[in-house]
Amino acid sequence: MEHAPILFGSLMAGIDVFSLGLLKAIHLQWISPYFFAIPVVIYALQPVLFLKSLDYEGMSVMNMIWDVLSGIFVTILGIYFFKEKITTKKFAGILLSILSIYLLTS
Repeated sequence: MEHAPILFGSLMAGIDVFSLGLLKAIHLQWISPYFFAIPVVIYALQPVLFLKSLDYEGMSVMNMIWDVLSGIFVTILGIYFFKEKITTKKFAGILLSILSIYLLTS
């Protein structure tokens, strides 16, 4: 499975997006603080996915794929759902992150 690192990185980044989005909604008081337990439980799945991902790629590369994809996906969530603003310089950083994913997986 040559795309397994991207798949696992995407799954772990998806957990980040869901959990961080939920925490932001709690912070904005859109939902009750009682929902805080949900991201805690979901984050417990991260080590299981990471362990399985090591069957396909080394720890260093796998962690970078996860971190960069998480950063990109969380940024998209922040911009489109939470209406956060991003500067041109930060947008350039996002584009370079996308380039790094390509380089890490090729």
